[in-house]
Amino acid sequence: MRKRALTLAALVVLSMTTMVGGATAKQQPCAAAATSQARAATVKVWLAGDSTMSNPRSSCPVGWGSQFDALFTDPVTVVNNAVAGRSIQTWLYESNVTKTKDSAGECVVSPKTFAPRWRDMLAPTGMRPGDYLMIQFGINDGDRNCPRHVGPARYRELLTMMAKAAKDRGVHPIFLTPVAAITCNGATAVGNRGFLKETTDAGQASEVPVIDLHKLSYTLYNTLKLCPNNGDYTKGAVGAFFCNDHTHFEAAGARQIAGVVAKALRTQGIPLANLLK
Repeated sequence: MRKRALTLAALVVLSMTTMVGGATAKQQPCAAAATSQARAATVKVWLAGDSTMSNPRSSCPVGWGSQFDALFTDPVTVVNNAVAGRSIQTWLYESNVTKTKDSAGECVVSPKTFAPRWRDMLAPTGMRPGDYLMIQFGINDGDRNCPRHVGPARYRELLTMMAKAAKDRGVHPIFLTPVAAITCNGATAVGNRGFLKETTDAGQASEVPVIDLHKLSYTLYNTLKLCPNNGDYTKGAVGAFFCNDHTHFEAAGARQIAGVVAKALRTQGIPLANLLK
């Protein structure tokens, strides 16, 4: 009887060990799946724009996009693909935009092959469903000369194309009007950029939210009392906000512009605001 009891006890212990081992074996793939799901749940905010948005190559200028990531919770990663000196067309097509204009006055693009930055974003490893694409151009686009020149109709066309490409991938596009430089009319900072109506019209036609960063930025300059200014961008509040020009930002200025964009996301009820800190 004693041997039989010992045998039964041994079987119970063996059975429990097997169950624990089996549970552990099953838990490992579950944990891996959870980790994979967590990684997949990361939202990326893709930025396309010019120097006022781009990552810095030196202490100044600093684009506001480089300060944007810090405003979000951990599940968000900002991918800043803004490039200094680009119009929307040179950003999209880079060296394929020629210096020749066609009969409509637009720069000839030949061949019509996208630049690697946009191709990579369109690839399966690029923008994914649930991501966001924020587009801000309009500063360099008004250049009269090719390759940067972009006319109003062409500007709307390219914005619309980018929005459609994003939506086709389940990505949420957001348009921004170009951020203002500091231009003073006496004690008042005033607007100074073009392509405002074009951006708004493209947003309405494509049902894409538009953040009027142009108006919001010069409104901020007035709040900070950056005017009047005698053209010296090296001193005082203006010097702390801008580089030694009227256009590009010091890190402190870039952070404030990023904050303005974040506030607009909340004010306009754009769902990306739910991921802000």
